Amino acid sequence: MTEAVIRVEELAVRFGTSPPIFRHVSFEVRRGEVFIILGGSGCGKSTLLKAMIGLIEPAHGDITLLGERLAEATGDARRALLRRLGVMWQSGALFGSMTLAENVEVPLEEHTALPAEARAAVARAKLGLVGLGDAAAKLPSEISGGMAKRAGIARAMALDPPILFLDEPSAGLDPITSAGLDKLIVDIARGTGTTFVVVTHELQSILAIGDRCIMLDKAAHGMIAEGDPRKLREESTHPTVRAFFRREAA
Repeated sequence: MTEAVIRVEELAVRFGTSPPIFRHVSFEVRRGEVFIILGGSGCGKSTLLKAMIGLIEPAHGDITLLGERLAEATGDARRALLRRLGVMWQSGALFGSMTLAENVEVPLEEHTALPAEARAAVARAKLGLVGLGDAAAKLPSEISGGMAKRAGIARAMALDPPILFLDEPSAGLDPITSAGLDKLIVDIARGTGTTFVVVTHELQSILAIGDRCIMLDKAAHGMIAEGDPRKLREESTHPTVRAFFRREAA
């Protein structure tokens, strides 16, 4: 079995004295796979992602990234660990006053000593990888939503992280653009060995790109399924899982 690059054990997140968003969440993500965190609105998908990248401190449980326990990594060691993760947020989160190339260069300026010429070369290469080589000089306001998502992925890849986290990459996209983004994710995963953790509730994308998945449920305050999404669609006997994969009313 391929090595696990992420381990989540008995994770729970709550805010203040409110009931937990989720609890008893445990799973592994293997090197080079496209792993999906799915579920309905409000189930805690994005909250789980934020916990996994160190933006939210869990109430209970452990997260291990690339062999290091996140809770034990502090100071420079924590920053070095988190630099090995790339993140793309829902809208792409590009800086509006910067060109696409300048956006991709931001992590390189922050975290490397590369000269300007080398940063520009890396930015061109990353934009070329996502099909935006001819759009490097454009501003975010001059491109489509799908292009902005691709540019966000290029920026997330700037430091060559072994793990990429994507938050709702297909949200708001038309079916053709969404399918193109799905293909890009699979091509990068297969071509570079990059591990993807993708938060989404878009069923078509889940089935197109997911090697494995977990499903969170708001009512259950946690996980209700884990496995190959195609097998879950065909074989799960859990009523909520069946309803999700078969697009049935609950």
